[in-house]
Amino acid sequence: MYFEHIYEKGLAQASYLIGCQATGDAIVIDPRRDVDIYLEIADRENLRITHVTETHIHADFLSGSRELAARTGAEILLSDEGGNDWQYQFDHTPLKDGNKFKVGNLIFEVLHTPGHTPEHISFLLTDSAASKEPVMIFTGDFVFVGDVGRPDLLEKAAGIKGTQKVGAEQMFESLKKFKLLKDHVQVWPGHGAGSACGKALGAVPSSTVGYEKFVNWALQFDEKNSFVEALLEGQPEPPKYFAMMKKLNKTGPAILGGIPHPARLTLTQFKDAVEENITIVDTRDKFAFAGGHIGGSLNIQDNSTFTTWIGWMLDYNEKFLLIAPEHRIEELTKSLIRIGLDNIYGYFPNLESWANVGHELDVINQITCTNLRKKIDSEKVQVIDVRGTSEYKTGAVDNALNIHVGSLPENLDKIRKDIDVVVHCATGDRSSIACSYLKKKGFDNVINLTGGYQHWLQECALEKELVET
Repeated sequence: MYFEHIYEKGLAQASYLIGCQATGDAIVIDPRRDVDIYLEIADRENLRITHVTETHIHADFLSGSRELAARTGAEILLSDEGGNDWQYQFDHTPLKDGNKFKVGNLIFEVLHTPGHTPEHISFLLTDSAASKEPVMIFTGDFVFVGDVGRPDLLEKAAGIKGTQKVGAEQMFESLKKFKLLKDHVQVWPGHGAGSACGKALGAVPSSTVGYEKFVNWALQFDEKNSFVEALLEGQPEPPKYFAMMKKLNKTGPAILGGIPHPARLTLTQFKDAVEENITIVDTRDKFAFAGGHIGGSLNIQDNSTFTTWIGWMLDYNEKFLLIAPEHRIEELTKSLIRIGLDNIYGYFPNLESWANVGHELDVINQITCTNLRKKIDSEKVQVIDVRGTSEYKTGAVDNALNIHVGSLPENLDKIRKDIDVVVHCATGDRSSIACSYLKKKGFDNVINLTGGYQHWLQECALEKELVET
């Protein structure tokens, strides 16, 4: 058996290529949309991808199943569980609980494991050439390392009322199946630490059934009601683009046929785009952005959270362009197509040429924790904390109003324009997004807190130490 774990850090998303070396047949589980990596692995290992499958209708990324099947001729096998509302709407071979299928000498058994979603399935793998017993389970968003899939996304992100409690109850029942598996079975989940599909995912890529029985908090409950309460409590805010991913993955993502290549805009083309009010996403570092940027542009930094935040902040129906260096465009484009943001108009590599021909740049003012405290004491400031609710509950700046950065569009009426508004998150990344968004919406009075809440805590600790000494 050949096995490879493919991990995409931006979405903390795992996919798997498993092949039978005796026959040369291979399967990919939960492929991402930029599928070249699977083709390269198969070519390197003298395998042919004959099957493609998914554990469920994904919410956090756009599936590559159709893309990979179009490139290889592979058979697509997908869940037929969950009822009529949870059926894939493109050609595939349906899978039910208890079904088995073979990829060469590899036997895959389908387990219906609802909870995260009604149609969710897991795959129990037996390498028949080596053993009669299952050796691996691919759990998707069912069981993670140290956590389980959240059941509230359908209600919070897709707006399907009354589903989160039902999902939590289904998860409790599904975990009973998991506990019946033998301890030696390896657990390979669909996500790792940093994913919004759970609340306490471990950073280790895999586990075993026995280890999860021992350490996973969700497997310690014997009583359903207490489990449901614990599972629903403290789940992070789901990115808004999750609803779009559900829709596109259900109906079938468009087939690209390769990685798109956005156009590099000339200075004249860029000027026309600015005048046309095409959304500008500036991917530079937050400090460079604060020091000078085009008014109305959004600062979504080119880092590990780029995919999540650009999906959260952009309208899928509008064109946009990137400000980013040429050597980063291919990777940024992959990040965009992974969540279906295909409306990229082009990119502009730097702002120096723009400024050099006389165009004025805007700035975002900064404030230190010391000066913020003085402003708070004088009551001439509104503080907006754009962290998540669970973070805010652990501690906050005095009198700060908690509005998660992704919820700003629905809460603009709560933000004042007659006094300074200081925005902060934990370290300054999310608050830079928030400040850029608010300035785009006409709030010229916003100021970013340098260092965020972490610096605030450090200053408070230092003040306490000085008082005590």
